[in-house]
Amino acid sequence: MVDPLKNDDQIEIPPDLPLLPVRDVVVFPYMILPLFVGRDKSIEAVEHAVGKNRLLMLVTQRDVQIEEPNPEDLYEVGTVAMVMRMLKLPDGRVKVLVQGVAKATVIEYVSRKPFFTVRVKRAVEAVAQGRALEAEALMRSVKTKIESILPMKNLPPEIVMITNAIEEPGRLADLVLSNLRLRVSESQKLLEVFDPMDRLEMAHDLLDREMEVSKMQERIQNSAKEEMSRTQREYYLREQLRAIKTELGEKDDRLSEMDELRAKIRDTKMPAHAEKEAMKQTGRLERMHPDTAEASMLRGFLDWMVELPWSKKTRDNLDLSKAKEVLDRDHAGLSKVKERILEYLSVKKLRRSIKGPILCFVGPPGVGKTSLGKSIARAMGRQFARISLGGVRDEAEVRGHRRTYVGALPGRILQGMKSAGTLNPVFMLDEIDKVGADFRGDPTSALLEVLDPEQNNSFSDHYLSVPFDLSQVLWVTTANLLDPIPPALKDRMEIIRLAGYTHEEKLDIAKGFLLVRQIEDHGLDASQIQFPDGAISRIITHYTREAGVRNLEREIGTVCRKVAREVAEGKTTHTRITAQNVQKYLGAPRYLPEVEQEQDEIGISTGLAWTEAGGEVLFVEVLITKGKGELILTGQLGDVMKESAQAALSFARSRAQLFHVDEDTFGKRQFHIHVPAGAIPKDGPSAGVTMATALISALTGIPVRKDVAMTGEITLRGRVLPIGGLKEKALAAVRMGIREILVPEQNRKDLEDVPKDVQAKMRFVFVKSMDEVLEHAFTDPAPVRVVGGGVPRRTPAKHGGAVPAYSRQQAQ
Repeated sequence: MVDPLKNDDQIEIPPDLPLLPVRDVVVFPYMILPLFVGRDKSIEAVEHAVGKNRLLMLVTQRDVQIEEPNPEDLYEVGTVAMVMRMLKLPDGRVKVLVQGVAKATVIEYVSRKPFFTVRVKRAVEAVAQGRALEAEALMRSVKTKIESILPMKNLPPEIVMITNAIEEPGRLADLVLSNLRLRVSESQKLLEVFDPMDRLEMAHDLLDREMEVSKMQERIQNSAKEEMSRTQREYYLREQLRAIKTELGEKDDRLSEMDELRAKIRDTKMPAHAEKEAMKQTGRLERMHPDTAEASMLRGFLDWMVELPWSKKTRDNLDLSKAKEVLDRDHAGLSKVKERILEYLSVKKLRRSIKGPILCFVGPPGVGKTSLGKSIARAMGRQFARISLGGVRDEAEVRGHRRTYVGALPGRILQGMKSAGTLNPVFMLDEIDKVGADFRGDPTSALLEVLDPEQNNSFSDHYLSVPFDLSQVLWVTTANLLDPIPPALKDRMEIIRLAGYTHEEKLDIAKGFLLVRQIEDHGLDASQIQFPDGAISRIITHYTREAGVRNLEREIGTVCRKVAREVAEGKTTHTRITAQNVQKYLGAPRYLPEVEQEQDEIGISTGLAWTEAGGEVLFVEVLITKGKGELILTGQLGDVMKESAQAALSFARSRAQLFHVDEDTFGKRQFHIHVPAGAIPKDGPSAGVTMATALISALTGIPVRKDVAMTGEITLRGRVLPIGGLKEKALAAVRMGIREILVPEQNRKDLEDVPKDVQAKMRFVFVKSMDEVLEHAFTDPAPVRVVGGGVPRRTPAKHGGAVPAYSRQQAQ
């Protein structure tokens, strides 16, 4: 509020005045405002002024953060003000009402204690000579703008009366500037302008700017108010329309939709706690405006609630003979898996309510783990759902996101249940050993609840936030390796190992499934291509080397593709693929039986290894040269395999006398053990007997039989310890044409896992010690055969530390 003093020029301003520093405000002449004074110096300055002539010099601080300002922290130009009222507050501060009298400049600081006393010089404003007409026009324009800006800024109407009474340009400018919300630095700059016309022009420009800002602000507020009013109006109109339709007996579309949604919730026959939550959220949705974001989120949640199979089930096919027929028709072999499914159906037949098993199929790629899940569902008459966990690193993939997130969805478990449409499907979690973990959580930890029969009857998804029953699901997981699966998760699953297929099983699968599918996929029919057993066998033995049948199907597809081209070009109408002309379609054979290429040799033995792709045959080579007793190991061997090589060398050295080898040989020779396919990492203890056999063969000069493979861990005393993966290793030996395998005695129990047709083709020799291994592996075991007490049976001539490379015929 501004009330100009009358005859202010007659007010005598003494040269020395107490100074009051002010913050956040610039006081203009004729301006009345209250000030709160809290600093001790400032309070004393006010009391001194009140007790004398009530005049103060008000100067603005440059920096408002400074509590005890110095002269350099204050502006030079300020306003002399009169204290009109003073009130002491309970907290020690003083409230004063001041009115600006005139501008003044601080000349010097007379004293600083107990408060600032300054010598001031009153500012004399210039007189606008010869500009009376211009001053009048400018003042009228300013007054007009003040009238226009009043309603925009909600200013009091008394200002118009005050401005109309002002006839001096300087006073009018100060009035305008004191009522505009300007920055302190900007207001101080205007205060220091002493020419009244210049100051009035600045006030005019600032009024123009303020009017533009006010118009823009008013436009924005009106737009927002119109939008709000429109939304409210639509809401009220809808409510009125709903009431009118209710009175007329007509149903509202939205009410009908809510009634329909409630009917769907009741029809799903969900548990009481889930139905209560769904009805509660339906009520919330009914009270909301349909265009709000939360209404859209609630609608999505309720759609998921009614689409999940809370009570829908399929009847299990408990006809065991029919289920067995389906399993046998879909897959050859895999007797353990089929037996387990039939056992489950048998128990289900006797006791209706049982928890679904959690099976884990572990085996090499291509043996049909995924397709086996579909076959199980078909045999049991259940729906099939599958999700792939390979590369999943986010826990929310399993448990879902909370509904507060934009675009939130349930986890992939409930998505699979929705797609299955029943409460008891066969649910396959593929590649469970490929799950990863990072900063978003560990998905395997979330799977602990899913795959636990004691917990999954109340599985909680973050999106639904209500328990869902997963206990009636038949869970099937697949993996290539067991090691990456956490122990807690592994403990919840029933592990069923799937080894590779035998030659006969591959032949049956190719004839019953692969060939039919590939002929159909390539647009051929049975009259255009003939594929006898000999041709398929040729592809199995010479173009694939795998545990499964994936590459076999790929090679058959290559043949069908080339035949399809010949038929399309009109070159032939019927093609017969034979073992002799397979090479025409597939090129040179990729694999030749190793046994056909090798002879009985010194320092080379045949071992068996297990990999995630099935069994493999390894050839261990030993070469002895001049040296100082070093042992060199090559072929990318792991730490365990290197330790087995050390154990084999120590065993051979301990039996040097029995093997008729000079003790000096181990100090004057270098022993190099190499396992070919050097680019492939190898590890494990089961190659211990193989490396010991090759090493002893190189020391004694006795060749190792090429048709014998061996596996087993060796101890320093020559005992042979058990190994794993006997079935896979046996299948690898059959593929290579080997007919005799040396196996640790403690693995005799594992022989029942080996298919009968494989057992019929092979001779399994169970051994307890290296002596028995050498007896069966060497072509002439007599020189190293040991009888009671370790006495050699016959003594050949010593080699004097040298290792003669002679064959069995030369030895005779």
